[in-house]
Amino acid sequence: MASRGIKDQVAIIGMGCTKFGEHWDRGVDDLLIDAATEAYDSAGVTADDVDAYWFGTLGSGVSGLTVSRALKLDHKPVTRVENMCASGSEAFRNACYAVASGAYDVVMAIGAEKLKDNGMSGLTGAVIPDDGTKRTLTAPAMFSLLAPAYAEKYGVDETEMKDVLTRIAWKNHANGAKNPRAQFQKEVSTDTICNAPLVAGQLGIFDCSGVSDGSAAAIICRAEDAHKYTDNPLYVKALAFAAGPAAGPIDPDYDYTTFDEVVASAADAYAQAGITDPRAEIAMAEVHDCFTPTELVLMEDLGFAERGMAWKESLAGTFDLDGDLPVNPDGGLKSFGHPIGASGLRMLFECWLQLRGEAPEERTIASVAEQGKTLGLTHNLGGAPGECVSFVSVVGSELG
Repeated sequence: MASRGIKDQVAIIGMGCTKFGEHWDRGVDDLLIDAATEAYDSAGVTADDVDAYWFGTLGSGVSGLTVSRALKLDHKPVTRVENMCASGSEAFRNACYAVASGAYDVVMAIGAEKLKDNGMSGLTGAVIPDDGTKRTLTAPAMFSLLAPAYAEKYGVDETEMKDVLTRIAWKNHANGAKNPRAQFQKEVSTDTICNAPLVAGQLGIFDCSGVSDGSAAAIICRAEDAHKYTDNPLYVKALAFAAGPAAGPIDPDYDYTTFDEVVASAADAYAQAGITDPRAEIAMAEVHDCFTPTELVLMEDLGFAERGMAWKESLAGTFDLDGDLPVNPDGGLKSFGHPIGASGLRMLFECWLQLRGEAPEERTIASVAEQGKTLGLTHNLGGAPGECVSFVSVVGSELG
């Protein structure tokens, strides 16, 4: 059963996003200030005009004080949320529902993470005791299981699978090379990607997303008030979040070729937005390409390709910047980087630029500029294959 949704009830009226990367000389406060200031300026408001804040982070702050201290907020409600790698999306979802409920007029969702100089590699957080059934593999190892499982199920030989994963990494690096806010801004040849040192299974260095610092923010108000602040807001069409039973590691029927949570959240989002053919109706998608096989599987879970066909579509360029359905036109997690709490809002920032016609010419996608499509999708997950949470949003530049 799909949720009722809040289609066209709220709108994004301003956004900000820092450069993602290695900010050795800047703290969480600096990143939050930069993202929030750009968002304030974008919407033409000040901190005094924002009624409440939602802050998404995994390990870069333990309460709303992280934001109120940095932004010098005077007794405003600040809610800190966490949902693994989907923490930024969770902040956005809660902020939107707060406005739709009538509780607040103008709110901010902001996410941030400082990973590069915290003394740890990758995700942060304490290890929680469990019953002994929890997997002990690293994140690259867990997601590497997708590749051989997909190849086995759909008859893709090992060489072809390597070509597919290489093509996905090449695409996202090519997109990121055009983006001054991305962590990695150089194109990488397929030979370099293919011959890079292996990390886990078939995954090499260039199959893994970047560990980075960064922040992104969105300002949200009721749809009927949006034109008080901007001539071209983005309207929220759907917000879907699904948490699975986390049974994958112990379920003999789970085959590592799908994320059930993504399928469920996508179906919910499409029902809320009234989308019946996502491949044809959506102009662009920002998806959670934490590892290259993740993007491959997501193309089928999100309905962008038929089952067993995403590998051919990827090789054919369907999801390239100039393809039928551009995926990760900003470079994705792979090239833009992945500061946990900021990634979901960073995805929305690219929709903000593309759907409003503000992306630079070298990154402008034809589906918006020439075909007139008005919908963008973001997908953000947290966890691992068989045990994750999944968020899907749909936003659009027109009402209705």
